[in-house]
Amino acid sequence: MPANKKLTLGHSPDPDDAFMFYALAERKIDTRGYDFQHILQDIQTLNERCTRAELDISAISIHAYSYVLDHYALLPCGASMGDGYGPVVVAVSREDLPENPTENEIRAWLLWRRIAVPGAMTSAYLALRLFLGEFDAMQVPFDQVFDYVASGRSHAGLIIHEGQLTYAAGGFVKILDLGEWWRQLTSLPLPLGGNVIRKSIPPAERSIIASILRESIQYGLDHRIEAVEHSMPLARGLNIPMADQFIGMYVNDFTLDYGETGRRAIHEFLTRAHEAGVIPAPVKLEFVQYPA
Repeated sequence: MPANKKLTLGHSPDPDDAFMFYALAERKIDTRGYDFQHILQDIQTLNERCTRAELDISAISIHAYSYVLDHYALLPCGASMGDGYGPVVVAVSREDLPENPTENEIRAWLLWRRIAVPGAMTSAYLALRLFLGEFDAMQVPFDQVFDYVASGRSHAGLIIHEGQLTYAAGGFVKILDLGEWWRQLTSLPLPLGGNVIRKSIPPAERSIIASILRESIQYGLDHRIEAVEHSMPLARGLNIPMADQFIGMYVNDFTLDYGETGRRAIHEFLTRAHEAGVIPAPVKLEFVQYPA
């Protein structure tokens, strides 16, 4: 393996991703001669870049993975799974919605409204499509969804990232938690994001890189206080306890390895997406293996 081999590593400018890659960014672990060049961009941009195979390694929406199968394999680590929680649909009020609405009442309420969404390739959008079917979606940058709802440019908004914890403080009310709905429907966690690696990288190297990334995640979990502090510049509007809470939601045992449950969740998610006509073809999952 060449010394100091450079690899582009795309990830979101969010506290959970910063936490995962703290050890890499601060050179806390042995990178086996690889030089990881961190590229921080929002998830929709990373999804789009992966469709053009521009990055060696990248965070990606599980939805978007279905469009990049020719170029990328899934790494076994780096998952963001909503285990009974996930992206939230919010509005400024629950007008005309009963206090304890049924799923059908929520569907009927949302289908009459324009919903701001953070990109058509996000897993949050796919989950809402599975819940609603076709709906009036307005694509906006994830960090502008609240503004669109507050200004009335959209009637509701699909919130990802730290907004899942801050919406109430911003004066918004929850209409639907998609992770909660998915858990009730399937008894599985909702697969939101993962990491992929270019198939042009030889399989043996992919395995080594997977182990390096797993070590970085484990290092963050083992040195939690320092890793959370490292993530704080990207913790938009969160104090340290809230950032720690958010990181705990999306950096956990599933992040170290999907395991059988996580892999089954991805298969169920993308199978339902194909059956609903949202993605064009069935998806055969391809995971990188750790070194023997």
